[in-house]
Amino acid sequence: MTPAAIVIVIFFLAAGLTLGWHGQKSYAAHADVKVGHSRVKGGRRTRWRSGVVALAVLAIMLIAIWDLIFHR
Repeated sequence: MTPAAIVIVIFFLAAGLTLGWHGQKSYAAHADVKVGHSRVKGGRRTRWRSGVVALAVLAIMLIAIWDLIFHR
């Protein structure tokens, strides 16, 4: 494996970890808001922020994959 391939693999592992972490946080915050929205402070903000971060990481990953596949 070349050093460039190792860097690419590490990048995608880190991006997948970040996507999974924020996706899980967003889902957990949604469950908290549904159950006890009066008891949870910042639940909606956490859900919104984690969802936006997850979508941003997904968009960056898709752009990177598109560039790797259709590199000229």
